[in-house]
Amino acid sequence: MNIRSLVSLLLILSAGTAYAQVAPAPNAAPQPASAAPVQLDKFVVTGQLDQAREGIVPSLGATSFLIDNAQIATMPLADNGAFNQVLLRAPGVAQDSEAAGGLHVRGEHANLQYRINDVLLPEGLSGFGLEIDPRFVDTMQLVTGSLPAQYGFRTAGVVDIHTKNGAVAPTGEISFFGGSSHTLHPSFEAAGSQDSLTYFVDGSYNRNDLGIENPTDSKDALHDTTKQTRAFVYLSNLLDATSRMTVMASLSDSDYQLPNSPGLDPGTAPNGGQWLPGSFDSTLVDETQREKNYYGVLAYQKSAGDLNYQAAVFGRSSSVHFRPDVTGDLYFNGVASNVSRTIASGGAELDGSLAASAEHTVRGGAMFLRENLDSKTNTYVFPTDADGNPTGPAFAIADNGKQHATFAGIYLQDEWKPFQGVTVNYGARFDRFSSTFDTESQFSPRLNFIWQPAADTTFHAGYARYFTPPPLEFLPAGTVAKFDNTSNASEVSTDDPVRAEKAHYFDAGISQKLAPGFQVGIDGYYKKARQQLDDGLFGQTLILSAFNYTEGRVYGLEFTSSYTNGGFSTYLNLAHSVAKGKDWSSAQFQFGQDDLDYVHDHWIFLDHDQKLSGSFGASYGWKEDAGATKLFVDFIYGSGLRNDGTDSAGNTIPNGGTVPSYHTISLGAEQSFKLDQKQTIKVRLDVVNITDEVYELRDGSGVGVNAAQYGARRGFFGTASWAF
Repeated sequence: MNIRSLVSLLLILSAGTAYAQVAPAPNAAPQPASAAPVQLDKFVVTGQLDQAREGIVPSLGATSFLIDNAQIATMPLADNGAFNQVLLRAPGVAQDSEAAGGLHVRGEHANLQYRINDVLLPEGLSGFGLEIDPRFVDTMQLVTGSLPAQYGFRTAGVVDIHTKNGAVAPTGEISFFGGSSHTLHPSFEAAGSQDSLTYFVDGSYNRNDLGIENPTDSKDALHDTTKQTRAFVYLSNLLDATSRMTVMASLSDSDYQLPNSPGLDPGTAPNGGQWLPGSFDSTLVDETQREKNYYGVLAYQKSAGDLNYQAAVFGRSSSVHFRPDVTGDLYFNGVASNVSRTIASGGAELDGSLAASAEHTVRGGAMFLRENLDSKTNTYVFPTDADGNPTGPAFAIADNGKQHATFAGIYLQDEWKPFQGVTVNYGARFDRFSSTFDTESQFSPRLNFIWQPAADTTFHAGYARYFTPPPLEFLPAGTVAKFDNTSNASEVSTDDPVRAEKAHYFDAGISQKLAPGFQVGIDGYYKKARQQLDDGLFGQTLILSAFNYTEGRVYGLEFTSSYTNGGFSTYLNLAHSVAKGKDWSSAQFQFGQDDLDYVHDHWIFLDHDQKLSGSFGASYGWKEDAGATKLFVDFIYGSGLRNDGTDSAGNTIPNGGTVPSYHTISLGAEQSFKLDQKQTIKVRLDVVNITDEVYELRDGSGVGVNAAQYGARRGFFGTASWAF
């Protein structure tokens, strides 16, 4: 390696150290790239611009947990797994079924924002399609706690992804992955550069027979095939030594069968009469759902002396279509709904930083996003008498509508370093949300304090005022009165609009390096909210619907630790969380009257509350001249999500119980063979849930829970790849 290449590589790696931290630490003011017209190595310029971009929107005072592509390779299935399984290895994250959102961060349902290369990604429609592919992740941070002022609207956590980019050297890989549940998953990726242009592209196809969780405890699910296609493109062109243009684009197209449960009780025939048991086999119900997601981003970055900024425009189209089995759904449920939703989003974002002095770095920016939702529903129902009994054959009711929403925010903050080892980041943002059903706004102050009494010790504490509008795509569509005197009539007719959540959030913690390569941290948080937002599955479709609790409280404690020594690395995360709400204040028609009366006067746990969560992983690798060998072990623990319970008198308490606790252990091994300096063959074996643990994520009861769902049973998977 020559001197220029070595310097280039070191600069690029140093850009990564600005965010490679498990616990929060003060961010030094970025060193701007020189504006002089000097011919620089494009790798040097790329590294400088990456570092400058990190200085524009740092996670000052927040709690951040870093996962890079090397760590992803030590997780079950590596980058052939689902992206939410990567996030599950971060502290404070609880597992849920794909249909219910996949995971929960710090006692919240959804409320995550995704950023790719520091550009906001507009939200897509709910469901179980996971369009983000771990394959294009270079590094990923989960940022939680009292967030700085640049982060608004979705505030339970920020998933900050930095993509592979091909700046260092041209690379490529073709991979074939397969195994249990008839899994077939080929993929490819390629990265490189040409003159001032760098690029990365990947694509994959995934077909298996466990698209979403099995509703029974059997080894194999019935009617659960999925076919998923994904692709991602990153292009970056250096305009000069201080600026670049970046283009990112992605597509995701997924088909799902909804799994069946055998032996369901008989229901009502489509002609309104009663069918005898066995007249229709519940294993033959044929419900499907298709999801399509596309997005594109164009960004311009400039580093001009003490001023650094990035401007971006973005757009997204997202759709979901649930197709019922009309005969089967009417027979077993009395309702069959064909639901189609499409959301189109477009917006712009500007973020900048100015190193005003050695003690002050001022940051500010603005964001604008417009969303339009088109909802079409055709529901087959029975006419009913006063007692709810069918009085005739089924007929269809059309219930279509259009909604729109505008999100706008502006912020200003100052990173102040009054003393050595002390950083105060203070600021505020103003957000406005306007839609067809609600218009609200809020001024939100933010304050974070960071103290480093020694190089190995960091304390942090912060306060944030949060404003969280309801996601447009989660809003329950429909007109309640249309279904009066039918088999889809609501017991409760009240349908107040879903409102924005407004919360006070407090966070404090400490990170300590105990020895070389050994670091631990502990962090506590408390949130008090008005109009606490939540989401649930109501009806047969796997499309989430939002609602509010008048009051909400969420608090918890997290412990993190990691150790690295040579080829050995390990981590352990533990979290305790409590999430409660009181009094449903919107979309009340989705609930029964008894539950509505109880929750009006009582605090209840939120359905996604999990008292204890834990994750552990360890890996060891050693290299030889002809290749490398790696071994992995992974452990996940959950104390169980909520289900309905009973009091001493036998009365049902919404979310008053929990499903049983569970744990899963997975193992993996990988061997690589070097063919020459550029080509490597890799083979890998993963055994997921090696003890074949049978565990429930959901049992079908609880607020907004429409079906039982079990975690995946033991599975064997193999990968063969050629890197060149």
